Amino acid sequence: MIKLARTAPCNEPLTPHDTRYLFVLPFSTDPDLARRFLARDCEMVGNIRFGKLLETLDKVAENTALAYVHRFYPDARVVTAAVDSIVLRNPADTKHDLVFSAQINHVGKSSMEVGIRVECLGPDSSHLASCYFTMVARSTDFDEVKSLPLPPLKYENELDMKRYRKAEQRRQAYREGLAKSEEMPSLEEYLFLKKLHQEQEAEGFCGLRAGSLVLESTGRAYPEQENVPKTIFGGHLIRKAYELAALAAELVAPNRAVPRLVNRINFNQPVLLGDQLKFTARVVYTGKTTISVQSDIERFSRTDDDKALSNSCLFTFLNVDADMKPQPVSFIYPVTYAEDARFLNAYRQRVD
Repeated sequence: MIKLARTAPCNEPLTPHDTRYLFVLPFSTDPDLARRFLARDCEMVGNIRFGKLLETLDKVAENTALAYVHRFYPDARVVTAAVDSIVLRNPADTKHDLVFSAQINHVGKSSMEVGIRVECLGPDSSHLASCYFTMVARSTDFDEVKSLPLPPLKYENELDMKRYRKAEQRRQAYREGLAKSEEMPSLEEYLFLKKLHQEQEAEGFCGLRAGSLVLESTGRAYPEQENVPKTIFGGHLIRKAYELAALAAELVAPNRAVPRLVNRINFNQPVLLGDQLKFTARVVYTGKTTISVQSDIERFSRTDDDKALSNSCLFTFLNVDADMKPQPVSFIYPVTYAEDARFLNAYRQRVD
């Protein structure tokens, strides 16, 4: 049985400020660390591996949630259920330290929203990104994994209440988005898709078709990627998914594809040691200057015929020039019913 263990009296709920967690990537004093995060061996704006930042963000979210959960359940674990959104505001680099400031904004029955603000230190300090992770508290007693109930936070000021309400809005928007994804196209959407298919039937059509913009890779889950016992670290998986998505975006971007937004990442099934992994990245929609890429991870068990979708991700990239100014991209055309559905899902979440 898991025992309750709190650092504060049971009649005194914790505030969001009590859950704050700070983490620093000291690039300015650790050249080896800075080189590991380097995207290219040249001088350019935004020269940093965003996939490695995703990996770091997932660990920061885990540590923030774990510190809160351990106040009540010392032996519990936390897992990532979703990345609700990551909004990239300014380019980062490996010349200046990065600070990750995290706290819990919202606590549900067994889940928590962890908000993370990423800032760059130095003379040109700036707000780089706002990130929101949904974490779930889990028990592993007697090899039985179950969700653990958590006490709510106490909101003492208007800023905390504002963050709480925004977390509620994100949860509601996700539920509405799930419902909308199952809806038939509206008349306007149907006519739009019909127009795209008619254009492809025209003589001399030479547009880009979505079916030609797909990349795949495979891998195996090994012990060095383990986090929770026998389960692979979610940050490793989303880094790999992002890196393949970035390569897919480059199939369309004539200049340089940089991350603009992580629309959503869902963690549907855990990946276990020894599982075979299949990564698939598809360019599903392009706007005026943006590229939407859906990146999925399927897991296959080595011991039986178990197969499942582990992760589903939607990333938005921006095509930019050397000065980070947005540049136009070619429009892509869906052909099959599945491509229509993916196109429509990204179209409804477009940012331009």
